[in-house]
Amino acid sequence: MQLSRFNVHVPLADRNEVFLMNTFSDAQLVASNEVSGLLARIARGDSAFNQEELGTIETLVENGFVVGSREDESAALSKYFQDLREDTEQLRVTVLTTLQCNFACDYCFQGDHGDHNKFAEKMSLETARDVVGWIEKRLDEIRPEKFVLTLFGGEPLLNLPVAYYLAEQCHALCTARGVEPGISLITNGLLLAPEVVNRLVPCGLYGVKITLDGDRDTHNRMRPLRGRQGTFDRIIENVRQVAHLVPITIGGNFDESSVDSYPALLDFLREQEFADKIARVNFKPIIKSFAEAAPKGVIPLTAVGSSGKPLNGTCMTTAGAGALKGSSVCDSCHFADEKMAFLRSETRKRGFPTPDGVHMGPCEIHRRHAYTLGPDGSIYACPGFTGAKTESVGHIDGHEESWQEAAAERFDRLSPRKDECGDCSFIPVCGGGCSVAGHTELGDMYQPSCHKGAFESAVVSLAERTVAAIA
Repeated sequence: MQLSRFNVHVPLADRNEVFLMNTFSDAQLVASNEVSGLLARIARGDSAFNQEELGTIETLVENGFVVGSREDESAALSKYFQDLREDTEQLRVTVLTTLQCNFACDYCFQGDHGDHNKFAEKMSLETARDVVGWIEKRLDEIRPEKFVLTLFGGEPLLNLPVAYYLAEQCHALCTARGVEPGISLITNGLLLAPEVVNRLVPCGLYGVKITLDGDRDTHNRMRPLRGRQGTFDRIIENVRQVAHLVPITIGGNFDESSVDSYPALLDFLREQEFADKIARVNFKPIIKSFAEAAPKGVIPLTAVGSSGKPLNGTCMTTAGAGALKGSSVCDSCHFADEKMAFLRSETRKRGFPTPDGVHMGPCEIHRRHAYTLGPDGSIYACPGFTGAKTESVGHIDGHEESWQEAAAERFDRLSPRKDECGDCSFIPVCGGGCSVAGHTELGDMYQPSCHKGAFESAVVSLAERTVAAIA
């Protein structure tokens, strides 16, 4: 009998109690300090317990706080990750309808600001038909209970014919097979109109994610049009027009220059008549490039295409995507510990739902039946890697080049359990962090993007809210 390595303790000094959480079983208890003492005795190897203590231990075992052995627990965690990888309950496909964008965000991973993305790809209707055929084969092979299509980009609404075609055809495929269809849309919001939502809702649209990078002035600085015109007012008006038709998630990408403007944004949103239609609010920091975060003595390299432009494609506004549970794009991207805790607190103060900062992963890159498709039909393990063809793991036509086979092998070796994580209590809900952040910031996607401090502060916040709810 041993303590689980995934136990987290938060002392509740004012109550002479302790908040206990097990991140593997997700059990949460408010217990007396006597229970803490009992756990300490178990950790020391004590085996003499009275009848009352044995009853408490039985409850602790049932909730995962006490395990038969660390070896058994490790095997159970491995099985959990393996089952997650092979799960067939859902088929999730993110399609980049285009890499083009009408915005000119300075922090964006895309490169073609000056020439209006003249070289950025755009999916043709012919390729879209091939995508539908590929999805049909996956549906028949996997036989999932639910299918989720995420329309993404670039700006997906710059290619409405393909967006509509994919939505309608995939809905028909699912209806014919008794599969529950769902669609999520990640858009900058500039082209979001009632006619777009009304056409997609019958196909299963359940949520739209829009990005606001701070209050009006800050957002207009961070996310202008290519002519540097502001976009905030137009986006807000569009949200006002569609919020009664579909749940809206508000996301935001912050850096040191913009983070302090977010409380003002939250105040503004709280005052809007559509405030109660906002299903979720989730802000994240901008991922820094390896060039900015490179260790001393390391020379960062940037791959470029034949045109000399950076091979940067997908819009990195995916973290926190999706309006409801079951979002199809990663929610566990890199976050700045202190600022994330601050913004979650400010968001809750204004009554908006937001992630608790604990249940963040593992990322969908570790799910075999979650795919990302580029505009040309290339297959990727994650939206964050679509900027470079060398990261493609295959193609919907079934033909694989040797470099794609090599890329597929590299991604197959990714694991949510990394040696560097040791016995960290947060492995089940972190899964080694975001592989894109590891690749971008550390130059190695196999390295954990570690933010243990953020998880620790999030558990303290969860404990405080739990106690307040009990009181």
